[in-house]
Order: sequence, then structure tokens, then C-alpha cells
Amino acid sequence: MDPIIKSALHGFAPLSLEDLNAKAAMLERLDNKYIVPASLLQPALESFAALFDVLEIDGKRAFTYATTYYDDASLRGYYDHHQGRRKRCKVRVRDYVDAGFSYLEVKLKDKRSITIKKRLRLEKPETGLNDAAMDFVETCHTDMYTDPFAKSLKPVIGMEYERITLVAKEGGERMTIDTALRFAGADVACAVRPDMFIIETKSARGNGIADKILRAQHIHPTLRCSKYCIGMAATGQVRQKNRFLPALRKLDLLRSA
Repeated sequence: MDPIIKSALHGFAPLSLEDLNAKAAMLERLDNKYIVPASLLQPALESFAALFDVLEIDGKRAFTYATTYYDDASLRGYYDHHQGRRKRCKVRVRDYVDAGFSYLEVKLKDKRSITIKKRLRLEKPETGLNDAAMDFVETCHTDMYTDPFAKSLKPVIGMEYERITLVAKEGGERMTIDTALRFAGADVACAVRPDMFIIETKSARGNGIADKILRAQHIHPTLRCSKYCIGMAATGQVRQKNRFLPALRKLDLLRSA
């Protein structure tokens, strides 16, 4: 992690995982995403410190996440997002590397365009999506949209990154700051410049404290900044990617075979 950003985190009060979930689990929320260089993130962090706490576990404030995304043979999950369909479903297995546990996560959009995330704790994530996992996906999709999911899924891309999580002192809002992103899929690996960060704000109305602070510093959301879609485009697995080109240019990914 950028040493200046790491130093800036010392200005935050620590928050435990239990307190985070109690104050701001945010499984239903409106999201905004920002691609920000370290030079702009540092002054923003100084403003955040008075209003947000930072997740800290065993003295650590940045945690490694490893995520595998699943899609069907036609990449319906990707193209539904690219085409802006409201009824869309992303399926992933996220490994919380430092904590040593994994979740199957299903992300959907409701009629208000609010992100709904459903999670299932996995005891043996290395087995992939077994029948119980697929039943969970089917139930999540049917409960939200009434239509069955009815797709066979396979892993299509993996990614790793370091994540910092901030939670509003007053509760009801959180934000994540991701860095050191690496994508791998279709025998292609890509890495984001180390001084670039993806900030994601999560609040009930999509206009929380963090969004106001960022706007005041002339930092505005980057549209169409799904890490899954960016990774699929960057690794050359999709035909259509024009909607994600602005985010790809900002991230300035380095590609290696």
C-alpha cells in the first residue's frame, strides 16, 4: 500500500468487525464508485478521519480479499450489466484471506435500483459451487425476480486486492477503499497501478457523508466501475466493453500474459 495512505490511516479510531456489522452491515444500499489517485485520496482521508472509524482486526487495517466470479457460458451476468438491465445477478465466492473464511455472495438489483446482497457462509469453498450453493443462488434470484435463475455457472475470473473499510461514526453508512487490484482470467493477468484506488460509498440514498466530502474536493463518481466487468474487459473475455472504457483508462491497467 502507498506509505502516505497507510500513514493517513493512523488518524482514524479503530472499529471491530462486530461493531461494523451492528452499525452498518449495508446489505441493502445505493453505491457510488470513485477512481482516485493517491494524491487526491490523502486529503480526503484527512477529512474522513473526524467522521469515520476504520475496521481494525488484530492490529491490521488493510485486508486481502480474493474473489472468484461465476457466470454462464454466454456471460449473461456480464452482458446484463453492460446493457444496463435492472434484473441482473452477479455470483461470486469471496475469500476473506486474513480472517480465514469464505462466503458465497449473490448481488441483485431491486425496483429502486438498490443493490441487494445475499450471503451464504461456505465451509469448503475449494469445492466450488455445489448443489447447496446453486440452490441458494436459485432462491435469491426467484425471491427477487420471481423468474428462476436456471443457469449453469462456471468460474470466469479471479481477482485480489487490499481493502480498507471505513464506517460513519453515526452509523448507517460505510465505504471501502481498494488498492493493489489484480485480475486473472483466460490466461491473462492484469494489475492496476499501485497509486490508484477504487472508493465505494454505501449509503441508504446514495448521497452520504463520504459522497459530500468527495464532491467538495472535486472528486466525482466514475460511472460503470464494476470490478467484475472491468476485469472481464481487461482480460479480453468479452466483445462489448465500451461502457467500461472510461474506468479502464483511469485505472491504467498493466497487462501481462
